[in-house]
Amino acid sequence: EIIRKAFQLSELGGVVVIGDVAVLRRSGAGMTAVVEHPADLALVPPACLPVCVPSGLPAGLAALPVGVIDARNGAAAARCIEAAVRWVQQGAAAGIVTAPIHKEALAAAGVPYPGHTEMLGALAGCETTMMLASDRLRVVLVTTHIPLRDVSDAVSEALIVSTAQRTRDGLRALYGIAEPRLALCALNPHAGDHGRFGDEDDRVLAPAAQKAGLVGPLPADTVFVRALRGEFDAVLAPVHDVGMTAIKVASFGSAVNVTLGLPFPRTSPDHGTAIDIVGTGRVDHGSFREAMRLAARLCLSAGSGTVPVSVT
Repeated sequence: EIIRKAFQLSELGGVVVIGDVAVLRRSGAGMTAVVEHPADLALVPPACLPVCVPSGLPAGLAALPVGVIDARNGAAAARCIEAAVRWVQQGAAAGIVTAPIHKEALAAAGVPYPGHTEMLGALAGCETTMMLASDRLRVVLVTTHIPLRDVSDAVSEALIVSTAQRTRDGLRALYGIAEPRLALCALNPHAGDHGRFGDEDDRVLAPAAQKAGLVGPLPADTVFVRALRGEFDAVLAPVHDVGMTAIKVASFGSAVNVTLGLPFPRTSPDHGTAIDIVGTGRVDHGSFREAMRLAARLCLSAGSGTVPVSVT
């Protein structure tokens, strides 16, 4: 639905959609043109949505009920992501914009990744980091899709240092920031208050911050405010929901998910599938539009090319 809205508002120039044609038509996308390869984009009439149909898609996707989790949808999403990465690696496209995927459907299909970021890193053969960015704030997640009870053990000095390095490299390459100013959000309330509320900030985060050249660890209740006021170019958040809450409160609907560490630009909206409102006409494609715009800018800085959109 968000792809349909963007297409109808002429916001998908230079884009090849990767997905199931019948599903797109069911959404009301209008005229579509099936292309065998992103290089065929120039052959598509202006009023048509160019669609590449990857091999291995389950049959009958358009007949599945909307708003219902199904393993076949998860399998289709995985095939689309794989095709997008393959075409970028072959030089047929400059970058990728992914539409939201449903993690439960992905798991039901037997896909061994909790989300886009991890899957893209595995397909590209590199370590990746998730950054949420808007014109007001950038938040980098040190840990992503793991239970809260596992975060303390997962946040290590090595992980913070490597995440900081990918963040610096990404801000330099993608945003042209020569010397990124980075802060590290604390793990515990009040940064542990010298061990009263947990010793991880003193024992793990502080040495990591010093080694990686980060400011912090700073308490979560102030570090994002300081970043919003321009003191930092990005904040590294040890806990997924702390970082996600900060960026969504600051910029919900206009923030963009950017994967750092990949050898090509990849962006995505800052929201999920919103399965509860599928088919109601209430979806807001604002974040998807911003993801498209940012991907186009990043691709232009890296070289011209079409931008495949992976579609579930």
